Amino acid sequence: MNEQLDREGGRGLAHELVERLKERILAGELEPGSKLPAESSLTAEFGVSRTVVRESISRLQAAGLVETFQGRGSFVLALPAHEFSLDASRIRSHRDVLDLLDFRIGLEVEAAGLAAGRRTEHQLKAIARALTDFRRAGQDPGKLVAADFAFHLKVAVASGNRFYSELLDSLGPMMIMLPRTRLDPSYSPADASHFTRVIAEHENIYDAIARSDPEGARAAARVHLSNTRHRLQK
Repeated sequence: MNEQLDREGGRGLAHELVERLKERILAGELEPGSKLPAESSLTAEFGVSRTVVRESISRLQAAGLVETFQGRGSFVLALPAHEFSLDASRIRSHRDVLDLLDFRIGLEVEAAGLAAGRRTEHQLKAIARALTDFRRAGQDPGKLVAADFAFHLKVAVASGNRFYSELLDSLGPMMIMLPRTRLDPSYSPADASHFTRVIAEHENIYDAIARSDPEGARAAARVHLSNTRHRLQK
């Protein structure tokens, strides 16, 4: 496990640790109500930094698997009876994709507003890293999709409401990929001007969240997703 963690970057490290802890929770090794091992114990056991441990616990919180109490630590929650999810495979037609954008506008506009009012410094840094990853993705369509999705998911996590992040997580990167497959060639992901516009739209969302401006964040998220919908209609 430690060797695998050492071969990956920070995001990969956190993902691996989350999966290992999920396995323990689902297997009953960590029972509902039990306390997660201390940060120091997890860093020693898995050979990762405290930053990776905190990111992993943040993801477990977003998934509704643990709850953290300041000064007391993180505790395992009872497993939900069913998943709160949407099935991206049901989105097939151009009309479905437009409806998906309408749904995302309603969901992500409010998530961005809540994120601006509730985000922690750790969550803000996670959004910033996702934005940097998106900039660095360049013109690789595969990397762009994954980085784009990560940015939107990090904003949803920062809302402090796990239902926002669970819904986006259930859709996965397909919520980004499907609209792009319907874009007119003039708005291809490989088009530099298109990429520049989307970067600017993401930066506007981040900037509003960073300055704790809920209405500005809502407006920026609405502009971004509405522009995407407009590009799909052309």
